[in-house]
This record gives sequence, C-alpha cells and structure tokens, in this order.
Amino acid sequence: MENMVRSFNALTPEFQSLAGGKGGMLGRMYQRGYPVPEGFVVLPSAFQGETLNKEAWNAIKAALDEIRERNEEVRFAVRSSALSEDSAQASFAGEFETVLNLKTDEEIQKGIYTVFESRVSERVKAYSSVQGMEQVHQIAVVVQLMVQSEISGVLFTADPITGSYKNMIGNYVHGLGEQLVSGEANAYDFKLVRPKGRYEGPDEFAKYASMLYQYAAKLEKELEHPQDIEWAVAKGKLYLLQSRPITTLTAGNIDTYDINYSLTGDEIWINTNVAEAIPDVLAPFTWSIGKQLDEALNFIPGYYVFSGNICGRPYMNISRRVSVISSVLGKYSKGALKMIYDLYGELPEGMQMPIHPFSRFELLKVMFPLIIRFSKNSQKASKNLGQFFRNTPGWCINMRERIKKARSKEELLSLWKEEIQPYLIRAWLSAGAAAIKLTNVTALDKKLTELVGTEDANTLLSNLRGGSGLESLGPVMGISKIIHGEMNRGEYLTKYGHRGAHEYELSIPDPMEDTDWLEKQIEEYKQLSIDVEELLRKQHVQYEAAKNRFKERFPDKIKWLENQLAKAAEGAQRREEGRSEFVRVYRVVRAFALKAGELAGIGNDIFFLYADEVEDLLSETASKVKFISARKENFERYKAMPPFPSIIRGRFNPVEWAKDSNRRLDYYDATMPAAALPDSETLKGCAGAAGRIEGIVRILASPEEGEKLQPGEILVAVTTNIGWTPLFPKAAAIITDIGAPLSHAAIVAREIGIPAVVGCTNATARLKTGDKVLVDGGQGIVQILE
Repeated sequence: MENMVRSFNALTPEFQSLAGGKGGMLGRMYQRGYPVPEGFVVLPSAFQGETLNKEAWNAIKAALDEIRERNEEVRFAVRSSALSEDSAQASFAGEFETVLNLKTDEEIQKGIYTVFESRVSERVKAYSSVQGMEQVHQIAVVVQLMVQSEISGVLFTADPITGSYKNMIGNYVHGLGEQLVSGEANAYDFKLVRPKGRYEGPDEFAKYASMLYQYAAKLEKELEHPQDIEWAVAKGKLYLLQSRPITTLTAGNIDTYDINYSLTGDEIWINTNVAEAIPDVLAPFTWSIGKQLDEALNFIPGYYVFSGNICGRPYMNISRRVSVISSVLGKYSKGALKMIYDLYGELPEGMQMPIHPFSRFELLKVMFPLIIRFSKNSQKASKNLGQFFRNTPGWCINMRERIKKARSKEELLSLWKEEIQPYLIRAWLSAGAAAIKLTNVTALDKKLTELVGTEDANTLLSNLRGGSGLESLGPVMGISKIIHGEMNRGEYLTKYGHRGAHEYELSIPDPMEDTDWLEKQIEEYKQLSIDVEELLRKQHVQYEAAKNRFKERFPDKIKWLENQLAKAAEGAQRREEGRSEFVRVYRVVRAFALKAGELAGIGNDIFFLYADEVEDLLSETASKVKFISARKENFERYKAMPPFPSIIRGRFNPVEWAKDSNRRLDYYDATMPAAALPDSETLKGCAGAAGRIEGIVRILASPEEGEKLQPGEILVAVTTNIGWTPLFPKAAAIITDIGAPLSHAAIVAREIGIPAVVGCTNATARLKTGDKVLVDGGQGIVQILE
C-alpha cells in the first residue's frame, strides 16, 4: 500500500518522481516547513487499468480519516499530478481536471476517477502535441485538505513576459482561486519590489506581503529557477498551494539540446571576446566541458564566461557581473564597472543595463566561500606557472599515448576522473592567472594614447613579441621556418598542431590530425613568396620610428617607456603562453572523447552526449544515447543560422530575427524598437593595428576559404582567431565585426605590420567582396570608396 498511496510527509525522494510535478513539489514543500495544507498522493501504481486497486482505496480511506480527525468540517480538493506536469518545459496548467469541495468518501472516489480519466482528454492530447510530448500520460492524483480561501492569488517571482527580476508580480481575487484562473472575477494587482520585498498594492493584502515574499524568495533560491506560486489566505493564515517553474523563462530542453539562455530573463549577453576565440557552434559535449570550466573558475552566481548558450553559441552574462559589482560595492563600484566597459565595450546608445536586484547580504553569504576557494586555487596555479607550462607538452604527449592504449571503459574513465579532468581544470586556472598579467598592456595602452595619440600608441605596442616571440605568431613563423629549413614538419605539429581556427570545438579535428592543412599552407607560402621575416622587419622599423618620436617629445620618460614596454611584453607573452598551453591540454579531451566513442561503439556520436553522460556511458550506469538524434538535428539547425548579434538584451528569437533583411549584427534589444542599420560610407571600429591602405575587399566565412583570398586584398570576416593568422601575411589589411584591441588577431596584425580595424559590428553586412575601401587601422575607421 505504501507504494500506492503516500502522505506528503512520507513522500521520500524515491517516491517524489512517481508523484508527478504537483505531488512531488507539495511533498517537498510540506517537509521543508512551508505552510502547505496536508494531503496525500495516489501514485500511478494504485490503478489497474482504469480502476483503483482495492488495497489502494482502503489506504485512501484511512488517509482521509486521519485528516478528518485533525480537522473539523473538512472538505477536500482532488487535483492531477501527471509525471510530465509542472516541469520547466511544460506546466499543463488547467489541462487536467480539478474537483473541489468534496466531503464524503464516495464523492472523493468519483473525483479521483474524474481526474485520472482526464489524462486522455482531447485538450490534454492537443497540449501534448504542441509540446512535442507523448499524448498518453502517467498520472498521480493529489488529494488535499481544501482551504476555504478568503483571498486566492498567484505570484510570479519574475516577470513572465519580459523576464525582469526587478519585481515579483502578483494578483488575487476574493474567494477561491478558480475564479482567478477562469477570469470569472476581476483581479487585484500587486508587486513585491526586490531586494527587500517592498509591497506595492491594495492595503488589505499588505499584512501578508512580507511573509509571501520571504517564502517566494526562499523557494526560488532552493529550486534555482523563477517560480509561479499559487497561494491563499484563510482565517488570517497564508497558505502555499503549489509552486512550479515559470515555463516562459526556461533556457529550453537540455535533453534535445534546444537551448537559448536569453529566454531565462531580462539580461545582457555579450560575445565580443568569447566569439573571437570560439566562432563555432558548440556541440553538446564541448558545451558541457565549458560548464565545468565555468564552475571551476567562477564565483559570481549565474555568470557565465565560457558556457552561456544561445542556440549553441557561447555568450557571457554581463548583467550578472555588473549587478554583483553594483550590489557588493555600492557607490564604490564606479571604477570596477569602468574596467568592465573598457574590456567589453560600451553599450549601444539607448540600451540600458538591467540590474538584478541582489540582496548584498545574501550575495556575500553565497559568494564568500566561492571567493575563498577561487583565491586558493588561483594562488596555487600562479605559484609554479612557468614550471607548469614547461611540463604540459610532455604531459599531453604521455596522456595521449595512455588514452590510445586504454583497453576498457573502466580504465578510460579512471584516466578521465583521476588525471585528465583535474589537469584540465589546473590548466584553465593557470591560463586565467597568466591572463591577469595582460592588465599591464591595457593600462599602458591608455597612458600612451593620452601622451602620443591612438596611432603611435598602437605602433609602440606592436613589438610585444620581444626576444622570445608570441605564441599567436608561432603558427605563422613556424611555416616560414619549415620553408627555410629551420624546423621540420614533426616539430611544427608537436609545437603548434593543437592550435587552429576551431581549437575550442572538440568535435572538429585540429592540424595535428589534419596534416594536409600544413602541406597546403607550406605550398601557398612558397607560391606567393610570402616573407614573414621581412614583414616583421618592416614593422620593427615603424616601431623604432614611433619610439624615437616619443623620445623627442618626452626625453625624460624614455626609461619609463622602456620599462613599461618590457612589462607589457612579459604580460602579453605570458597570457599567450597560458592560452596556448591550456588549448594543448583541452585538445587532449578530444582524444579522450574519441576513445570513449570507440569503446562504447558510438564513434563520433560521443560529441552529442554531455560530459557527465559520457561518464555514465563508460560506467554503464545509464545511457542518454536515445537523445543523440534530436541533438544532432538541433546542432545542424544552429549551424545553418547566420551569425548572431554581439550584444543581446532580453528574450531573443533567432528564427524571427533571421527573417529580417535589415537585421543588425551589432546588437539586439528586446525592449527597444529595432533601429535601421547605419547607411554611412564610414565604418567605425577599434584601432587594431596602425597603418592606412586602400584595397579590394574579400569577405570570408571561415579560414577554410583562405584560398579565395588574393595577395593584397583586404580580409573581412565576422571574427578571426589564431587559426586565421596564417592568412594574415597574404592580406593587405584586416577588418572584423567582432574583436578588441588586445585580441589575438589584433596583436598578430600589429606585430607583422598589417593595418586592422576590429569590432566594426556590421562590416560583413555593409561590405561585399569587390568593394574598394580605405582602412585606417590607427584610427579604427574604414572608408567605403566604391
């Protein structure tokens, strides 16, 4: 009988999933002390076909009598609790039957049958079809003490339309809540203003507002999702009748990889930095590894560096970062916020930053242990940074061999958990520690711009390679060294074979696997007589000229300049080395995944499982391979979409956006009317690398199209990363939609003396192959001539 009827208090975790969405949640809330009217759940196992089991009915009657003994003049409500109901994807609110005000055993039995039979009603079938779900549902039935409500209402902990977290929004009616759901009575509106729950609404409900806010905030925090809460007031007491996720504010369906984080709320998502490094649509496995890295490095709730996902594309939740700084530092946050805008760029004119109204006390309580953990890990990673980077190439070679030799799933899983995964996290932390040193470059760039202007500042920062060289230049210089007999092909692949345009997408091979790539590059360099060393020499002459001009103007500051340039060069070199060695370790994860696919017999389909699912597959505890087909379909759909805007505010529907022939690539703001694309003959971006040159535009979608680029043409792309740099010596200039002055592409262009304007936002939309333009890299301007 216990497996057929369970009271809320006895609904242990193993039974909660069998109790359906509503029943499981009521049991959880009741046990955690929320004011939930007592009741029980009739589990699906209580029914044989369409009939209640006799033992189950006896248990139901016993449970009813227990409740009657504790309460006078009781009536009951009988509600559905389908196993698919009240999930994050579908609520089924109002689709199944509800029967109220039942008193006798016979009435309650009839009510249970009415609710149970509603699972095959036409409206449930229709709703299920729209949701893409099976149309016959397993159903549990909730029997609960009926509250004779004087006031009944609902509360949304976030705005279900806009996704704003600024206020909790509610309304109520007098009497039973069914009048509110059906629209039979006019509702009274109110709101609870975060972060303290200040009440704005009719006076009669004011005395209950604070308690409702406390319960709602606690539920939202525990369930990690904005909630739709049903509540009632009876005899001066507040009751909670149900809580379910706000289905309009869900990121999507993780099982099918139908994911769009912009739908979770009114926040700003930016990919101005991350899209340059990661231009590809992420496969599910790659995305899940990104989530693990975020968890290791992050101490800001809800902030994603690497794994915010909008239809497979990585975005950063910049709103959360700004909101946390504003909440914690208050009036002292100006400097920190300026640093963020310097790094990611100012918002477009008219776009407002939505601030999540965090409670400073609650935020610090959550963040403090995370900050302690992060600080300890970062200090540990920084301590032996140089030694770690020197050891990493050997570790990677050794680990690849051990992966290759693994003969069982158990052996491979042990390698992953005990060695590969911990080393990956350590490499990620080390890369982060190394990147901190890049602040030397940022600070010097600002100071030099004030002293000598944008162009000379840009040129003075064009020699960051110093004597040891930059890792971003390595793939370009390496090809030249092969041609001149200073390096063989094996040495090149060992040193640079992990780097490429798609290095962060683990489902795509790198040059180490695709040796034809290297042969093509060598042949093209030979045919076009590309002389990288000569380009570097020319750029060094420009650098020395700029340095001499500085010396003439500021003779007493030349020592300062040399010291600062040395520090900047050290910071840039360490940051580049950190990134390169992290990628080297990261690509070992691909070797692990391929071996897992081989041992599990699913080959490259392994990239359509999440990392934890791969672990389950190897340990044979569970398998999600049934979702691979749906995930592949969505992955291909995402790849077919055009590049998304660099900045997205609010709920973004890429399908509708893509239909707009005048869509903007620079930003999308759900709170403002779409502004027309600027029709100016001048494109404005960031000064990437100094120099002026006229030339013919060649737009490329990927570096694989590099053979189309003719010597002396101006390369235009959405973004470029290290995988594009072998094309740079062939180009007269570089123009990108996405990029920053201190990005890899800008630094490499600067080092080899190619003018570059990065972060133009709409260059690929405004220009077309064959256009003639003037590129002014020092001022960050592109002039359309023809």
